[in-house]
Amino acid sequence: MLAITGAKVFDGRKEAAAKTDVIVEGNRIKAVGEGLAQPGMATIDGSGLTLMPGMVEGHCHPSFVGIDENADLGRIGPEEHMLRTARNLKLLLQCGFTSIFEAASAKPMLGVTARDAINSGLIIGPRMRAGSPEITTTAGLGDERKRHIYEESFGLVADGADEMRRVARECVRDGVDVMKINISGDEFVSHARAEITPLEDDELAAFVRVARAFHKTTACHARSSESVKMAVRHGLDCIYHCDFADEEALDMLESVKDRVFVGPAFGLVHNVVFEGERVGMTEDVVKSMGFLRKFEKTCATLTEIRKRGLRVVVGGDYGFNITPMGTNARDIAHFVKYFGYSPIEALECATRIGGELMGLEVGEIRPGYYADLLLVRGNVLSDVSLLQDRDNLAMIMKDGVIYKNQLANLNFDAGLIAAE
Repeated sequence: MLAITGAKVFDGRKEAAAKTDVIVEGNRIKAVGEGLAQPGMATIDGSGLTLMPGMVEGHCHPSFVGIDENADLGRIGPEEHMLRTARNLKLLLQCGFTSIFEAASAKPMLGVTARDAINSGLIIGPRMRAGSPEITTTAGLGDERKRHIYEESFGLVADGADEMRRVARECVRDGVDVMKINISGDEFVSHARAEITPLEDDELAAFVRVARAFHKTTACHARSSESVKMAVRHGLDCIYHCDFADEEALDMLESVKDRVFVGPAFGLVHNVVFEGERVGMTEDVVKSMGFLRKFEKTCATLTEIRKRGLRVVVGGDYGFNITPMGTNARDIAHFVKYFGYSPIEALECATRIGGELMGLEVGEIRPGYYADLLLVRGNVLSDVSLLQDRDNLAMIMKDGVIYKNQLANLNFDAGLIAAE
């Protein structure tokens, strides 16, 4: 057994009482409380640090490997793509994300292969719910084909209910945990911007029936108001974006707030508006694509979603050159600055609520939960931006094994420390 003592403890819901000890046995948290450390027990002295659950990335694209446009993903060979995905997964763990909910794989089998490789110890990475590619329609987000040339990105194209059933079943056969479908368009699709809804009702119904028959979690890309309403009507589990949700859509979301999760994926919107010049997106380009309006709508919508008490997860479409992988923790501060969350509420989104989306015993420091823990320099409960600097992560533990150690006061068997 291992005792972590002396730290300020955020348990995923609140700041724990002073002098709270956390006892780890094997890969689980055994006990949480005052005065639990016993003489002779292996210990970590967390004095001056914050102990918190490992973070959960709720809209994660580990196979988005630093691209400028969607079609770049189709131009990478599958072998190279897998290696670059593995590098991203190790980086995510090094940044304190001990669990990820894959919001779509860039190619079939990348996510499934990565998940299995992590579970077997072949590669280093977070706990992972593996996603399908983004199932879409002709002319929908993810369809990069043109009349004169065939190109792919992250979309699996299916038209009509029959094709949708076939493609969904293929993803089930691949072994995915999460089935992802694109209901609305996006600003990056010139012919199908965010407020357009290319998917039809019978196509979504067929997709959902397959997912439910095989007990799969469902997620969707839904920016338009109509796409949000379709997602609620058909019982999708995780609804991403919701930027342009009108009052009716917000009412519908609120009516299922105990069942559904929302993921704004705000990082991409934020960076395009404020940092677009870095990748050649001038102010005129950003404005012409509608991002200024979208930014304002997203802030207003997610502020309202917060007020209505929906469960919201962090994760901001990281993996583009405009949103570099490894900067994922910026989302937590965005929740505070733009949506009105308190620091502790934003941390809940990055831990406990993300754990609920994962459907695993993660995201909280409580007996029986997996020992996925971070020791952070400084008081994260008042300044969540501390999590953006990897140097502030003094210790990263996943599954009871330490993957990063910058502490000089370790007093336990070195076998608990993972080899790099």
